[in-house]
Amino acid sequence: MNVSLTPELEKFVSAKVGSGRYNSASEVVREALRLLEERDAARAAQLAEFNEEIGRRLASLDRGETVDPAETRGRLQRKSVGRRKPRA
Repeated sequence: MNVSLTPELEKFVSAKVGSGRYNSASEVVREALRLLEERDAARAAQLAEFNEEIGRRLASLDRGETVDPAETRGRLQRKSVGRRKPRA
């Protein structure tokens, strides 16, 4: 298999090999693909969790259960602020 890289990515791969952490460009690409696979799996898990939560909430609405809009809005705003805080 041949893979074409942009000049920037080629420099990046060469730098990784040059650092001594990897023995070849192939190792760098394999590591990158492994990380991509992990990220895709994590996103799939998040989506499945989200869909399950939507299902639970729709089922609660079908049972006539409701929430206080002001309380929910406040909780969502606090969550949003928490997500915007810089991570250490």
